[in-house]
Amino acid sequence: MARNSGGFTVTGATVVNAAQIQFPICTGGTATATHFSIGRTLSSAGDILYKGALNSSLAISNNVQPQFAASALSITED
Repeated sequence: MARNSGGFTVTGATVVNAAQIQFPICTGGTATATHFSIGRTLSSAGDILYKGALNSSLAISNNVQPQFAASALSITED
């Protein structure tokens, strides 16, 4: 997701996703997502700018497409 005003809003020290975030459909295995991060790159390599816990965990398994509604992810910088 683009890290700009179309993708995220920053108000004071709070960062919120401005648009829905949608990941590819899972093609195998299972996992439970409990946290999220906002980084500088599209892959897992690179600097993390913000991180936080999800309000509720997200079960991910075969044929599930993980997604977060606009404003579902929010983190306030200390």
